[in-house]
Amino acid sequence: MYRKRLLAAIAICAAFAGAFLRSANADAADEMKRLSALMEWKPGTIVADIGAGDGRYAFAAAQLVGGSGKVFATEIDPEKLASLRSEVAKRRLANVLILESKEADTNLPAACCDAIFLRRVYHHLTKPTEFDAALLRSLKPGGRLAIIDFPARSGLDPVEGVPANRGGHGIPQKVVIDELTSAGLQWVKTVNDWPADDYCVLFAKK
Repeated sequence: MYRKRLLAAIAICAAFAGAFLRSANADAADEMKRLSALMEWKPGTIVADIGAGDGRYAFAAAQLVGGSGKVFATEIDPEKLASLRSEVAKRRLANVLILESKEADTNLPAACCDAIFLRRVYHHLTKPTEFDAALLRSLKPGGRLAIIDFPARSGLDPVEGVPANRGGHGIPQKVVIDELTSAGLQWVKTVNDWPADDYCVLFAKK
């Protein structure tokens, strides 16, 4: 009897986990469609997802740019890198390239990308000045950068090593705009009604 109950409980948990994953992937696909429209992606566009995490946003982006496009998915965490490489091989994604990034460098080739996005990653940067210079270098002339992030929120542990002007876990829009325009990018627009109470700031390389 106990074994049957245990197996039933495991089956229920697996069903909930599967449903959650499908919902998360659907949310990622919807968000990437909106980002694609904002950044004017098309088949053949070369995109970079900086701090790709589990890869769901990079994989959604890869579907949008098609086989003639490319998505660089970067990560700094070795375990996440290994997981990303395994998932890319499993899915046979020929248009997704995994790269190890560094604290102060994207490790992307120079002038390789039409579009770069950082989703809830910018507020984690401990060396934003150096990283911003790398972002600028990685963009083609006229390329676009999107920062999706949120203002500092209560109840979240502070991020160790980041500049004090973040004001906590998160980052004000003004700081994002000030830092990236100082790096040489041009502010294009800010979208305040982004999913999950985030904002999206769009920049272009002059």
